[in-house]
This record gives sequence, structure tokens and C-alpha cells, in this order.
Amino acid sequence: MSLERAKPPLPDEDKRWKLVNATMRRNGYADHALIETLHSVQDAFGFLDETSLHFVAASLDLPLSKVYGVATFYHLFTLKPKGRHSCVVCTGTACYIKGANALVEGLRERYAINPGETTEDGHLSVLTARCVGACGLAPAVVIDGEVLGRLDTPDLIERLDTLPDPEPTPASHRPPTTSH
Repeated sequence: MSLERAKPPLPDEDKRWKLVNATMRRNGYADHALIETLHSVQDAFGFLDETSLHFVAASLDLPLSKVYGVATFYHLFTLKPKGRHSCVVCTGTACYIKGANALVEGLRERYAINPGETTEDGHLSVLTARCVGACGLAPAVVIDGEVLGRLDTPDLIERLDTLPDPEPTPASHRPPTTSH
């Protein structure tokens, strides 16, 4: 009789779960592999949802509270799907002085979302950062990884409104959904 406990079944047939499981298996399903496993889930699905947190907790034999605590402590993990495009407004001192708050307010008015949220259609995620390292361009904004500077609200909105909408993701490649 083996003292090793049975591992939980994969949440569904999505092949990405096998990649996550391989990460845990490579680390002997040890609790020290938690962060690497959460990175594996996020790399595979784009975010950490309730199903994935439960699966990781059960697989690594950890309390759900610990898994959730780690997932929410590190800002690199996200519990919500990200938009197809991202807009990060720098709110560091130089950018704040040069009008970052006006940019954030303009985004809030135009897209009806707050920093840390994604539009209902999944087109845009708006975030803030304490510093993006472009103080000379204040106020700085990062759109899909490109640093832009000295934008006013109308310029920023125009750039975001003209971002292309990529092809929809086939259902077989979408992140898992959690029913409530």
C-alpha cells in the first residue's frame, strides 16, 4: 500500500492542465512549488480563477487560504481575465504632477472602468503603476508594452479607440470558466 495520496483529477480535458500538472509533478507535488505552479497556470490560461486555485491547493495539499494568499499578495498574478489590450498609466511623482490623475479620470469616464478592471467586451484592461521608469516623458503611459509620453486625455483616448481588435479566440483556447 502506497502512502502517497491520490492526486485530484484535472479540472477538464483542456490540454493546458497537463502542462500545469507537469510543473507540479516535476517538483514532486511539493508545497515549495506553489509560486512556480501559479505561474504555470497563469501562463497557460492568462489568469488564476477559482477552479485553478482549488486544483492547485488540492494537488499540492495546501490550504486554499494559502494558495489564495500567495495569488493575491504578488501583483504579477491576476484573478481576472486581462483585456486584449492593456493601458498602464504611471502614477509616480513626476507623472502625477504632470497630470496622470487626469488621464486615469479620462479613462474612467470613457470606458466606465477603474484601474485594475477590464472593459465588459474584454477589449481593454486599465492599470496603474507606481513608476514605469520614463519620468522624462511624464505623464507616461504604456499601451501594449509601448511606452508613450506627454499624452493628454484626448490623445490617449484616440490611441486606445483605434487599437485593432484581434481575431476572437476559438472556444477551445479560452480560459476555463467558473460557474457560481
